[in-house]
Amino acid sequence: MRVHNLHEREFTAPPADVGALIDTLASSNDRLWPVGKWPPMRFDRPLAVGAVGGHGPVGYTVEEYHPGQSIRFRFTAPRGFDGTHRFEVEEREGKTVLRHIIEMRATGPALLSWPLAIRSLHNAAIEDCFDRAAISLGIDLPHPARWSIYVRLLSAVMRIVHIH
Repeated sequence: MRVHNLHEREFTAPPADVGALIDTLASSNDRLWPVGKWPPMRFDRPLAVGAVGGHGPVGYTVEEYHPGQSIRFRFTAPRGFDGTHRFEVEEREGKTVLRHIIEMRATGPALLSWPLAIRSLHNAAIEDCFDRAAISLGIDLPHPARWSIYVRLLSAVMRIVHIH
């Protein structure tokens, strides 16, 4: 099954400021990943091509990195995730777009795990990332992302089985 999952949010901040958030991923001063709500993003070294890590049960390596602009990760786990996910920054009509894209082929166990659980959890995590980005940029959040009942249930199950 082919998966193309796209999330983006516009910010009223300069591209350099939004791009700088990507550079903090997995650091002690991570200003993008929603630490506390989701398993922390960790790598075996600072962000650079070849760094190995992930978050929770999702593993990946840094495949391409352009500081302040974009980062692309190649999945190494879970089984059946064959592809990449990335963050990128783009200027559009006087605003800055922060985008996250998954492009992968789900095979084997991912044929069930992606549509039944991981997709919903992923969508919630990325919206939480965008909320964290807004807060880090000093932008008011009149409507923070809210988890669906299904995401709250999946998150509780993951905590019980120590995946989260």
